[in-house]
Amino acid sequence: MQKDTEQLVSEAIDGSKQALEQVIGRIQDMIYNLSLKMLLFPEDARDATQEILIKVITRLSTFRGDSKFTTWVYKITVNHLINVKGRQSRQFAMSFDEYAAVIDAGHSDTVSHARNAGELALLEEEVKVSCTQGLLLCLEETDRMIYILTVVMNYNSREGAEVLNISPENFRQRLARSRKKIRVFLENKCGLANADNPCRCTKKIDFLIDRRLFDPGALRYAHLTRRSIDMVAALEELERDAAIYQSVPPLKTPRELRRRLEGILKKTEKDAMGWKLN
Repeated sequence: MQKDTEQLVSEAIDGSKQALEQVIGRIQDMIYNLSLKMLLFPEDARDATQEILIKVITRLSTFRGDSKFTTWVYKITVNHLINVKGRQSRQFAMSFDEYAAVIDAGHSDTVSHARNAGELALLEEEVKVSCTQGLLLCLEETDRMIYILTVVMNYNSREGAEVLNISPENFRQRLARSRKKIRVFLENKCGLANADNPCRCTKKIDFLIDRRLFDPGALRYAHLTRRSIDMVAALEELERDAAIYQSVPPLKTPRELRRRLEGILKKTEKDAMGWKLN
C-alpha cells in the first residue's frame, strides 16, 4: 500500500533518505509547473525548481503539520518565485500596451518555417503557449501568482490567501483586477478568445521566429502529447480566458533536472538538514 505524503514527510524528518526521495518525487512536478507558469522560460523554471526543492529539503525539520504539507511547500515556492525573478523572464516582461504592439505586428498568411503539416502543428502550438504564458508577465508578480493559483490551479480565495499570507478579501480584489486585465486583453487581441480578432497563432509564426523570440529547432512547449490549442473548444463551459490557460496539460519535471536533484540528494548530509539520525 502506498504511504501518504504526510507519513513520508515524518519518516524523512526522522532521517529516512528513501522517504525523502519519495517526498521530492511527489512535489517536484507541481513546483516545476508553478515555476514555469510564473517565469515562462523553462530554463528559469528549472533553476527555480532546484532552488525551491533545496529550501524544502533544508527546512523540512521545521514542518510541524499545522497545515497540509503541500500548502507548506506552496508557501515556500510562492515566496521564492515572487522574490527571485528569472533572468530571461525579467528581460522579456513588458506592459500590456507593449505586448499589444507585439500581437498587432507581423501577421502573415504563409509560414516559411514549416515544411509539412506536422511541423506547422508544432509551431502553432509553440506560439499559442508562448503567447498566452507571456501575457501573464504583464502582471505584477504577486498579482500574477494570484491569477495562476486561481485560474490555472483552481485555488479558492481562502486557500490562495493562506499561501500568500494575505487576507481573502485582498486576494479576491487583486484577482478581480488581474482577471479583468487579462480578459480584456484576450477579448481585444486574441483570435482564440474572440473569433473576430485578426491574430491567429499560425499567422504569428514567421514573425516570432524571424525576431528570434523562439527557436524552431529548440521548442520549449510544443513537445506536449496533446495540442492545447485544440482543447480550448472542449472547454466552452468555462470562461474563455480560463479555458485558454487551463488547456495546457501539466508538464513532467525535465529529466535533466531530475538527475540534478538526485545528485543533490546523494550529496546532502543528514545533520546539515537538522534531521534526527537513526
